[in-house]
Order: sequence, then C-alpha cells, then structure tokens
Amino acid sequence: MSRIAKAPIAVPGGVEIRVDGREVEVKGARGSISHCLHASVALEQVSSQDGAELRVRPREETREAVAQAGTARSLLNNMVIGVTTGFERRLQLVGVGYRAQSNGGRLNMALGYSHPIEFDPPEGVTVEATSNTEVVVRGVDKQKVGQVAAVIRGFRPPEPYKGKGVRYADEIVRRKEAKKK
Repeated sequence: MSRIAKAPIAVPGGVEIRVDGREVEVKGARGSISHCLHASVALEQVSSQDGAELRVRPREETREAVAQAGTARSLLNNMVIGVTTGFERRLQLVGVGYRAQSNGGRLNMALGYSHPIEFDPPEGVTVEATSNTEVVVRGVDKQKVGQVAAVIRGFRPPEPYKGKGVRYADEIVRRKEAKKK
C-alpha cells in the first residue's frame, strides 16, 4: 500500500488554512481554493518549530480509507502549492498558418478550419498567447489548469503523419510513415 498519506504537508508562511468540518479552504498570495474531504479521512493541523504542518490520516484502517487519505494528502498538497506558486501548462501550435492571440482574457486561434476558434477560459484560469505558436495556461487549481489545456488541445490534436496540431510543450508525437505505393 502507498504511504503517501503519512508524509506531512508543510504550510509555508502567508498561507492560511481554515478547516470547517470536512470543508478545507486554503488562502494564499495567488488566491484561494476549497475542497470537501472524504468522510473516511481526518485532517489535523500541527505547529512545529519549522512552521505549520497538515497531517492526513484515515479514520479507520480499511483499504479504501487508506487510499482516500493518500488522495486527500495529494490534493491538499497541490492546493498549498497552487496558492503559493501556481500551476502552468504550455501548449505549442505546430502547422502552417496555425496561430494564437490573446485579447482581454479570450484566446483566438486559427487552426486550419474555415473559421477562427474563440475560447473563453473559466474563472480562476488565465490563458495567454506568449507568441504566435505558444499558449500558456496558468491558474491556482491544478485540475482546472489541466482540463483547460486538454480542451484547447482537443480543438486540433496532433496527428501522427505530419505532426500538425496543438500539443503540450513536453509532448512527443510519434510519427507514422506514409503509405507506400
């Protein structure tokens, strides 16, 4: 079994954590996030000489409770990281004529279709075109940032023959050989 739940979560200065029953709210310099914990998970705040810590433990020693405790620990750690440094995903547009522009929070893209694609990001996520072929998605919530990046990639996923499309910056597209005569 995983022992991830046993590791404490270090809470840096400037981060405020409020626990109200199962509801946890984390506030920091970049914003705030809230999350409802699973019923089989207990959360306790501990003060030490290094600073504040959060400890997650299962309420009972069942397999599901231990798994939920590990999941809750990862989610809470991502919340603390999100309000201190934030998360970002970089996307690249590969293809002739593929380009992106950001206008007042809205993303306009030309991806080879007969019409331009306009994308309004949800609240809490910013989308910025740093160049014509690079888009950066930033936010406090790791899940929302990943979902917005996946939606943008879904407008024109990379195809395996020429490699054209929208891809993650660290994504490797395996190329196929063209059909032989």
